[in-house]
Amino acid sequence: MLEFSYRVTAETPQYLAVELHANKGPLNTTDYQLQLRAVPLSEDKTFINLRYSYGYGLAGKLAMQTYLSTLGRGKVGFTKLTSDENSAYVGGMRGAVERNTMRYYLAMEAYLASLKHSPPQPVEARLQYWFDATEEYALQLREVDRPSYLAMKKDEYQRQKTIVPAQR
Repeated sequence: MLEFSYRVTAETPQYLAVELHANKGPLNTTDYQLQLRAVPLSEDKTFINLRYSYGYGLAGKLAMQTYLSTLGRGKVGFTKLTSDENSAYVGGMRGAVERNTMRYYLAMEAYLASLKHSPPQPVEARLQYWFDATEEYALQLREVDRPSYLAMKKDEYQRQKTIVPAQR
């Protein structure tokens, strides 16, 4: 589980900049940085730039190599290798990065969409929205079926509510 801190670095009617940071992640990953920049284009459209990075040690590198040679072997990203309409998509580490970037983007989109609901609906609404959004990119993002995903995330949410935050 990642525990992000965040700060708004700029906020005007014409520009929003937010940075998120987590010191530690799974499998010895470290220093997660997410940067979100948003500029309104029109009444109902916004340009968003999302960047992220993280570091990893030997355990993380070995875990990624194992994943890419086993469970992640046939997974692809979003970039086509050629301009041909029957082109294959990029795989490997770049494909994994592209899939993770899209997951982060869809998570933010799901959160924003859920703000329309009053409690206690936001968590359920975010889960449903996120799953539906990933299904639009099933080739790249499908991992499990809807009932399995929702059960897993509801259990995870219940566990998170019982965790006592560390004193800082």
